[in-house]
Amino acid sequence: MDNAIQRTTDIITPGSTVLVLSGAGCSTASGLGDYRNKQGLWKRAQPITGQTFLNDTAARQRYWARSCVGWPSFSKAEPNQAHLALAMLEASGTVQHLVTQNVDGLHQRAGHQSVIDLHGVLSTLSCVACQAQQSRDDFQQRLLESNPWLSTLSAAYAPDGDADLDTDETVLQQINQMHIPGCTNCGDLMKPDVVFFGESVPKDRVDLAMQQLREADVLLVAGSSLMVFSGFRFCRDAHQRKQPIVIFNQGVTRADDLATLRIDGDCGELLTELANKISKVDPSVATNFESRSL
Repeated sequence: MDNAIQRTTDIITPGSTVLVLSGAGCSTASGLGDYRNKQGLWKRAQPITGQTFLNDTAARQRYWARSCVGWPSFSKAEPNQAHLALAMLEASGTVQHLVTQNVDGLHQRAGHQSVIDLHGVLSTLSCVACQAQQSRDDFQQRLLESNPWLSTLSAAYAPDGDADLDTDETVLQQINQMHIPGCTNCGDLMKPDVVFFGESVPKDRVDLAMQQLREADVLLVAGSSLMVFSGFRFCRDAHQRKQPIVIFNQGVTRADDLATLRIDGDCGELLTELANKISKVDPSVATNFESRSL
């Protein structure tokens, strides 16, 4: 660990500015799952695509049945040491901006200020027609009121508030007859404010993140396999401009051959050690972070 952090601080030196790209590995210690194993392969069936959600009623019913079961656990997740360490690194001035592929909002809850939610957030929904917004908590209540039987289901929790339901014939029949509440303003379809698989990240969001990357000295990837292009593109851009890339991740990543330094390990432990190392160089860092977090 000491050697890994020393090699990191040879790249992230005093006065360096860093953009962090975070992934699911930052949130697994909060009880939230990830999609891929250490070899970068899918652990479970690929999530629903945006096109399927919009156009396939039966698939959308199955999605909301699973999501209704998974949401209570997902919404109660708390920040872990990875989120807290990154917030501390931001307070030190080392991390200027953070771009996250996660949709859980845990970086903000840990006190991080400058965050781009690359793939959106799961805590709100918007109408596909009139863009009226509703909280996921309120939509959960409407789901349960319309389909009381959903509260009797149990499942193994999956990434991003999803769940793996054990469905017998009775449950399948109920799902097929499930009522999904519409927009309270116009009655049209409500969609989570996330970028589903197969959808594109809004261009203005990508452009802002790229601008922030190019203003930084170093790109630090924390807890991402980078198998999805929306994240990998930042490593590709940094590499083309000869910008140093440091990767903290358990298992392979798509950008291993582009990295200046690649450390295989728990990103929470690595980030905590890095934050502690920097706070020892500048003792005011810990004090400033504690006062900002009050």
